[in-house]
Amino acid sequence: MGFLTNIFNVFSGIDFNVIFQLTFVALIMLAGPAVIFLLALRGGDL
Repeated sequence: MGFLTNIFNVFSGIDFNVIFQLTFVALIMLAGPAVIFLLALRGGDL
């Protein structure tokens, strides 16, 4: 039972809000070059 308590203590110390914010910022930053790449593949037509 102590093993499970230690696992939950580790996860309770992690700030998931920061992790989610950094993940979404990274996805937004990757979206710009992805759109430019798709436009180049399609010849500039949306």
